[in-house]
Amino acid sequence: MNKTICLTGIALGVTAVVLGAFGAHGLEKLVDANSIQTFETGVKYQMYHALLLLVLGSMKQLPEASKKMIFYFLLVGIICFSFSIYLLATNSLSSFDFKVIGLVTPLGGTLLIIGWSIFGYRLFKHFD
Repeated sequence: MNKTICLTGIALGVTAVVLGAFGAHGLEKLVDANSIQTFETGVKYQMYHALLLLVLGSMKQLPEASKKMIFYFLLVGIICFSFSIYLLATNSLSSFDFKVIGLVTPLGGTLLIIGWSIFGYRLFKHFD
């Protein structure tokens, strides 16, 4: 599981760099400044959590079952949060109205909060 967690963190980190470059250079003439800032928020959160996955996958202190649960909360949270933000920020470029998936963003944020909370709880419980 550690290898999967780390490889996922690496893939999400690479994707965040690519999307960050696209947001900074490819979107500047296509969407307004507010949309670019929104897009960058998705990139930042994706990168933060990619790094967290690298830390999680490298930790020996937590049991595998805890890591697995945290991993799934974070992964689904990243997909729901960041990727819905990417779609919402580029909504004007598509004929589909991505605003109908707007509720996915707070769901993703909630999953990220749960993932962090479980991580913190399990980590502090380990050190007792």
